[in-house]
Amino acid sequence: MQIAIGLVLALMSAVAVNWAYSREHDAAARMPTLSMRQPIRFVSLLLADHRWLMGFAMETTGWIAYVVALRMAPISLVQAVCASGIAVLAFATAHGHPSRLARHEQVAVVIAIVGLGLLALSLVDTHQSDQPPDPASVTIWLLCSVGAAGLLTASGLRLARGPALGLAAGLLFAGGDISAKLVSYGGVWFVAVIALIVCYALGTSVLQAGFQHGDALTAAGLATLATNVVPIAAGFVVFGEQLPHGAKGVLQLAAFASLVVSAAVLARTTTPSGARRDRQAGTAR
Repeated sequence: MQIAIGLVLALMSAVAVNWAYSREHDAAARMPTLSMRQPIRFVSLLLADHRWLMGFAMETTGWIAYVVALRMAPISLVQAVCASGIAVLAFATAHGHPSRLARHEQVAVVIAIVGLGLLALSLVDTHQSDQPPDPASVTIWLLCSVGAAGLLTASGLRLARGPALGLAAGLLFAGGDISAKLVSYGGVWFVAVIALIVCYALGTSVLQAGFQHGDALTAAGLATLATNVVPIAAGFVVFGEQLPHGAKGVLQLAAFASLVVSAAVLARTTTPSGARRDRQAGTAR
């Protein structure tokens, strides 16, 4: 029952956070060019925009629900549910009209729903748990995530700026999520709150910059993909989680695969369609 409640909270968190991403994107896209080399101006522009503040407040509310979920369920299960939140983002960018989504986006939303169903079936009459990781292993994992994010933000890479910044933000958020799980263990692990603050602060800054170089579904979609895939992997590699035995283990693997594939498809850069065409036309005017 505790795990089930945790996963319901994770779903609520996913809805809140991805709705917030769409609001933050619309606000950031209308701002003057943001540069992390001018942090005071960067922050002041964000805080002066009421629409962005509303989105950030909703994102914070979702994050609190996520932290509670981490205390009640293993990180891989929580992140798998959170991965479905990108479907919420797709609907938000389409302003609640599924017909405005491209065909592959509609299919991806269905895949996400199927993945959630498979995950629910895999949890019937099972009990999964995690354990505090080896400090050296989790430190290396976090450093690699932050280092990869730093490389992606470097302007010298031959990557489209919006997707690169979105992916970098996702890696930083993943580091923050893993740190949040560490803090949930209490005791000496509370020191991870430092990494939590640093990763989330940098991730939020990078994502706002990414919003100025691409639409919400591309930048936040890639961020969501990395934010969920990396901690799912960490759950098994670092936190000692194990799949259920037999058919339920197969169901859970299929659920993980469905949710990750859905996020990857929705995050794919495509020719703007539906709501994105409308928004770009409005911006041009």
